[in-house]
Amino acid sequence: MEESNQALPSEDKEPVQKLAQAYATLKEEVGRIIVGQDEVLEELFIALFARGHALLIGVPGLAKTLMISSLAKALNLSFNRIQFTPDLMPADITGTEVIQEDKATGSRAFKFLKGPIFANIILADEINRTPPKTQAALLESMQEHQVTVGGTKYSLEEPFFVLATQNPIEQEGTYPLPEAQLDRFMFMIKVDYPDFEEEREILKRTTESTSTEIQAVLNGQEILELQKIVRKVPIADQVMDYALRLTRATRLNNPKAPAFIKEMLSWGAGPRASQYLVLAAKVKAVLSGRLHVSAEDIRAVAHPVLRHRIITNYTAEAEGIRPDDVIDRLLKTIDPNASDALSDGKLPGVLS
Repeated sequence: MEESNQALPSEDKEPVQKLAQAYATLKEEVGRIIVGQDEVLEELFIALFARGHALLIGVPGLAKTLMISSLAKALNLSFNRIQFTPDLMPADITGTEVIQEDKATGSRAFKFLKGPIFANIILADEINRTPPKTQAALLESMQEHQVTVGGTKYSLEEPFFVLATQNPIEQEGTYPLPEAQLDRFMFMIKVDYPDFEEEREILKRTTESTSTEIQAVLNGQEILELQKIVRKVPIADQVMDYALRLTRATRLNNPKAPAFIKEMLSWGAGPRASQYLVLAAKVKAVLSGRLHVSAEDIRAVAHPVLRHRIITNYTAEAEGIRPDDVIDRLLKTIDPNASDALSDGKLPGVLS
């Protein structure tokens, strides 16, 4: 595999090393509360340092909410939890304008009361339990890091992350997120059951009268600086092309896409998938103690980046084929060392 001929500036190497050290400390601090779930925690950290949002999928009782609140404490960031319900309105999230009277002059004026969206980390709990109108209230904040109320724009405090949860087993009274909103999430993270030893440790910790306090490891300004450094991590053109080929291979209009893609999918991933593959791989490389990105980093983040951006068709669903199964096969099919195996003669789309 071709190495990048770019080099990280010497003044940036120390902050990158600090990020790797901070990650180890963060894992240790959060691990004092959360048992196991190492892969989930790593993917959460990757999303945070890549300035992305994450959607966590898992059955009730797997400590998704506790995991996110513990993460906020370890990062010394403000945290708000929004419980999504069928009667939740957009103003309940963004805030609303009220008429306020000046008792001295008797004059009245509109005043904006900020909603719970004004925090560094937002836990959108059971986001699929609220109607599309309210779900859409998150779109502007997730993409632009601002909200608009009464024609006035209000900037959100940086860093800003939306970490949403979704229950995969209860379908009655739920509203599936539309594809356009799913695409705003960098990762879809699957939270699975703990193994026997982990569950035994959970049982011990939660049935004894002991309490554990989490110490803050980083603050908001340090996170913003580390986010900037991550984007400077060099990546070879061939590795970047590998991420691009993986994404473009999922599209049905690509004449060189594998045959199984056209048999199993009804829709493929857009340009955001390529962007997030590269950004996530950069963070993955740094957390692994390396100053350059490899194809293995791309492969390591392919599932959480792609699983909610490809849609299986009726035939695949009838055979029990999931998006993760398609991604597994795709990773076996696409050669990281190929030059232009899936070029269709068109330039890739680029998002600003």
